[in-house]
Amino acid sequence: MPSSRVVVAMSGGVDSSVAAALLVEQGYEVIGMMMRLWSEPGKEALNRCCTPDQMADARHIAGQLGIPFYVVDVKDYFRQHIVQFFLDEHAHGRTPNPCIECNREIRFSYLYDRAMSLDADYLATGHYAQIKQAADGYQLHQGLDGHKDQSYVLHVLNQEQMAHVLFPIGGYTKPEVRALAEKYDLPTAKKSDSMDLCFLSGGDYRDFLQRHTPQIFTPGPILSVEGETLGEHSGLPNYTIGQRKGLGVNSAEPLFVVAKDPRRNALILGNRAQAGHTTLFVERVNWLAGHPPTAPITAEVKIRYKATAVPALLIPLPNNCVEVTFDDPVFGATAGQGAIFYSGTQCLGGGIIEVGQSISLSVLQPVS
Repeated sequence: MPSSRVVVAMSGGVDSSVAAALLVEQGYEVIGMMMRLWSEPGKEALNRCCTPDQMADARHIAGQLGIPFYVVDVKDYFRQHIVQFFLDEHAHGRTPNPCIECNREIRFSYLYDRAMSLDADYLATGHYAQIKQAADGYQLHQGLDGHKDQSYVLHVLNQEQMAHVLFPIGGYTKPEVRALAEKYDLPTAKKSDSMDLCFLSGGDYRDFLQRHTPQIFTPGPILSVEGETLGEHSGLPNYTIGQRKGLGVNSAEPLFVVAKDPRRNALILGNRAQAGHTTLFVERVNWLAGHPPTAPITAEVKIRYKATAVPALLIPLPNNCVEVTFDDPVFGATAGQGAIFYSGTQCLGGGIIEVGQSISLSVLQPVS
């Protein structure tokens, strides 16, 4: 639809730049829009998403493409809904994925609404994913480039949004996107990808937590699954679920971090079998079809962004929850991370891991 108006979320990076260029080439009326996100005071120049240089790059590209460019200030909203969420989740012994929450609360909520308020027909982003229209509605599929696919963090979309969202580079590989940037003579063609969380300013997330929530680094007991005291940890955020090395515990068999108990500030260790999960409970589940299946279904499930999807049985439960039972135990399932459901390349939906069943963790005390 050459006359359709599209707002493109720009970041000053190669992906969003090429997305904008493709839409201009296809004849859309394109508007560039960049979000000014929260930066830690004194570290603004290190913010991955909106440094002055990145904003200048985005503005330059918009000028080169001949499209209007606007900056939307979401600093306070981002601080309240994403950064505080990140801090609160870690304080409860969980490991959140802020990118999922950002897509839910910022990009496809706040920015989407802003785009629609400009009478735009679509919001476009530089994500590696694809939206396809089927007889029963819109479907979210993985991007063509399996190494860059971002459908995992896009499972929060609904049918109305998918009808008005475009992913122009979803059908390209990363090398092809860079080649397109060269073709369009975009200055971002050779820009490197950033992998860290935008508000960490290039630092380690534990350093960020230490500055903002030092109280959660209080040393505490290391316990076995059976409740035996094995030693003392240096602060729960210093450990990850599934971690084996650096625990400071002597044992006849390898031990792994299987859980965190923030109520008692305890780190729970178990053996390899105890570290596996056959069942996970997933909350805040969003089904992209707009409704849950009417009966249990089989699907493939990813429990981390870069994990391989593995077969499982999904049993829908009340209150937007799902019980996931795996064909084989999975390792490293972490409360707060996403569990995303697939059928082939199609993303069916997903939610947030709440608790897993592998063993009877009788030493755990739930956090209200």
